[in-house]
This record gives sequence, C-alpha cells and structure tokens, in this order.
Amino acid sequence: MKARVHIMLKDGVLDPQGEAVRHALGSLGFAGVTGVRQGKLIELDLAATDKTTAEAEVRAMCDRLLANTVIEKYTVEIL
Repeated sequence: MKARVHIMLKDGVLDPQGEAVRHALGSLGFAGVTGVRQGKLIELDLAATDKTTAEAEVRAMCDRLLANTVIEKYTVEIL
C-alpha cells in the first residue's frame, strides 16, 4: 500500500522560500503571481493492507516525525 503526505506551513506562518519563488517569478516576467506557498510531498510504501490502519499509522508518523505540527499542517492520502 502507498501513502502520500502533503505538508504545508499553516496559514499565517511566514514562508520565506515561497516568497523567494514569488519574487523570482516576478523577475522572470510572471507578474500575475501574488503569492506562493512551498511545501513537501512525501510518498511512503507501507506493509499495511488495511486502509484505516495505514492511515492511522501514517498520521502517527506525521505527528511524531514528518511534520512540525506547531507550524505545519498535513494531509494524508492512502493509495
């Protein structure tokens, strides 16, 4: 079973990398971009065969290691 975890900074948390990308896009002539948020995508191969168990396991991974839940939010997709 596979899982995808999308991790993004929470709304209101400064995103310096996103701002740098927005600025660079403007410098390249893409003036219509008014905001950029950059995140992470993590794909996991899991031994679990039950979707509910797999999702619970991945959420525990996120809470303990993969995401800094103080400043980041995440979504889990079981494939």
